[in-house]
Amino acid sequence: MIVQVDAEGPNPVDIHVGTRIRMRRKVLGMSQEKLAERLGLTFQQVQKYERGANRVSASKLYQAARALQTPISYFFEGLAEPDAEGGSKA
Repeated sequence: MIVQVDAEGPNPVDIHVGTRIRMRRKVLGMSQEKLAERLGLTFQQVQKYERGANRVSASKLYQAARALQTPISYFFEGLAEPDAEGGSKA
């Protein structure tokens, strides 16, 4: 998957991570409310994460991985490596 960054709307990477959070939550049969409780958030914040409207911080992503019983890498599966997109390595 090649990610193109658009000046308007959510970043495609944020959308991808949010989609993966939603997928994993549903596989576990967990409600947005339950995930929110485990992350110390409101269910509305979880909704925004899942839509990609809000970015998930590194610490929340770590907590989400624990709550959803999955490695952090799960959230990035399916994304192209940054250097494969023509970006430079820092």
